[in-house]
Amino acid sequence: MTTTVEERWDQFFRWGPYALLALATAIGAATAHFFMTRTEVYAAGGLLAATVALQLWQGAPEPGHTARGQVYFTVRTVLAAALTWLNPLFAIFAVIGYFDAARLLPARVTRAGLLATAVTMAGSQSGGLPPAGLVQWLLFAALLVLNVCLALLFAHLGDKEAERTAERSATITELERANTRLEQALTENAGLHAQLLVQAREAGVADERRRLAAEIHDTIAQGLTGIIAQLQAVTATQDPDAARRHLDRATALARHSLGEARRSVHDLGPAALEHGSLPDALHKTVTTWSERTGVAARFTVTGTEEALHDELAAGLLRIAEEALANTGRHAHASRAGVTLSYMGDEVTLDVRDDGRGFDPAALPPRSRTGGFGLDGMRARAARLAGTVSVESEPGAGTAVSARVPLVPHG
Repeated sequence: MTTTVEERWDQFFRWGPYALLALATAIGAATAHFFMTRTEVYAAGGLLAATVALQLWQGAPEPGHTARGQVYFTVRTVLAAALTWLNPLFAIFAVIGYFDAARLLPARVTRAGLLATAVTMAGSQSGGLPPAGLVQWLLFAALLVLNVCLALLFAHLGDKEAERTAERSATITELERANTRLEQALTENAGLHAQLLVQAREAGVADERRRLAAEIHDTIAQGLTGIIAQLQAVTATQDPDAARRHLDRATALARHSLGEARRSVHDLGPAALEHGSLPDALHKTVTTWSERTGVAARFTVTGTEEALHDELAAGLLRIAEEALANTGRHAHASRAGVTLSYMGDEVTLDVRDDGRGFDPAALPPRSRTGGFGLDGMRARAARLAGTVSVESEPGAGTAVSARVPLVPHG
């Protein structure tokens, strides 16, 4: 088991005084006939008994400026000075005052305790107290200066140790506060995480509903509109060949709408993009729409063609289909044009017609039974980080322009 420095110092302060007192007593007894009279030996024995009783009373001195610790230090210093007066070698025990003055005494009296220890040590080192002559007095003064310097050094070290202890205590307190704040933050984050999961789930459901609604509008609703138009044309004509053509178109529209509906449910791209590029799909869409509505339409590509990301191509195709469907239902146009432009880091899709136009600011709000129209196109473009703008006025036709960033395929 590893012993820390703090634990070793605690052991020293607990047992050090006993060890130093025993060592000083043994050496003092061996040299008693050099320094002590019989009366002084008896006096030293009484002082030793008092010192042992004091150590037993104190036990293990706890750090801190308690009244018990101050009384212990003061009485022990007096007993050590008295023993050193009788026999200079008892300074071996008195030296303990250098080590625990800062530990037991308040800061305002720590230096006084160290000074008292320094006087005892200087008296011992100069040959005993009181000095016997001038030379011994001078030696005592010099040694006292030296010991005072040592005392000041010990005081400085004690102050530094006290500062480190205070800093450690402050650091531990701050860490405890930080841990408490961290636990609170983790608890709050757990709640926020659960809330975000619920919101993300709700947002995902809402987004999936919007996607399916838009896909149904762009596939089933437009297909059914086309089928109805073809069937109305069948009932309005007396020509069997024309009726057959309209029925064939209605059947083809029904099959196409069914396929697109299935693909929408499985979140697949438009069938027109499965085996062809966006320009090919747009050309086919424009051609089919022109044949079905009887409106002359032209498709144009400008710029250097690039393979676009699947979602980008699908979004532009759906916007073109919706714009053409609006033209067929509302514009009463004789001509229409679709232009796909590759412009470096951007792709634009323009759908124009020469129809009757409208006032974009006067559009009625979308009803529960109405189409998605311009709102749907703008929502698709927004999901692609793009925009849709509309230019139109009554009697001057309509131009729908979608602009999205060019994101290459793969």
